[in-house]
Amino acid sequence: MKKYGPYTAQRRHMTSVDFSVLSKVKPMKSATIKINKNSGRNQQGRITVRHQGGGVKQMYRRVDFKQNKVNIPGSVEALEYDPNRTCFIMRVVYKDGDRRYHIAPHGIKVGDDVMTSESVPVKTGNRLPLKNIHVGTFVHNIELSPGRGGQIVRSAGSQAQVSAHEAGYTHLRFPSSEVRKVLWGNYASVGQVSNPDNNLVIIGKAGRSRMMGIRPTVRGSVMNPVDHPYGGGEGRQPRGTKKPKTMWGKITGGRKTRNRRKLSGKFIVSRRVKKNRK
Repeated sequence: MKKYGPYTAQRRHMTSVDFSVLSKVKPMKSATIKINKNSGRNQQGRITVRHQGGGVKQMYRRVDFKQNKVNIPGSVEALEYDPNRTCFIMRVVYKDGDRRYHIAPHGIKVGDDVMTSESVPVKTGNRLPLKNIHVGTFVHNIELSPGRGGQIVRSAGSQAQVSAHEAGYTHLRFPSSEVRKVLWGNYASVGQVSNPDNNLVIIGKAGRSRMMGIRPTVRGSVMNPVDHPYGGGEGRQPRGTKKPKTMWGKITGGRKTRNRRKLSGKFIVSRRVKKNRK
């Protein structure tokens, strides 16, 4: 982590990720595209996700989550910053000359070899089926459906642990402590996702939050009664309701929202352990 001196009030507690491990190169033009932002609005222009808007302009990097160049060795050419995700990405050049972006695992360096194969060694950066990965190994960028590409465990510092192999399924323990069954023929990358210190970043000032595309959030207790269930009253008032609610009156805070009839529920071996709030 990089800390700043308190030469201004905003800089006093501000921190940022140390980018010294990244390569000083420009992104590949063939793998960058322009995407227009919708600021949380749908096709009718109505806001469906609040507190989004503004932010600096960004070019989207095409990241290869499938990594489907099987049995073709590749080498890490550069480690780069991606403004669209919390982790770092790595530029891999394959033996046939093709270059692609992949999610960079923690600890990988420029010049390391990576490969996707069924019989490749279980080494950080390599990708292979779950059934060929030893119990206790940490993996990321995991497929949920064969050939669809990695869909889960892709954010900075996240990792899932292989717990068991049983009857065509691999049991994975996720960062939330949930254990889920995944087809053991699905591919996964070995190692932890890069940039594990991302959750320790202190934004430090409001302007930095606006540059990230995050708009202000107003407390319900300072609104008018017409705008929120907590609004109104002379001076500061308690909530006045038994259960916490959203501004639309929907119960929130501790209420389970997952559909009990969801088909994927049968793959959950054990639910996550609820953390005790102090």
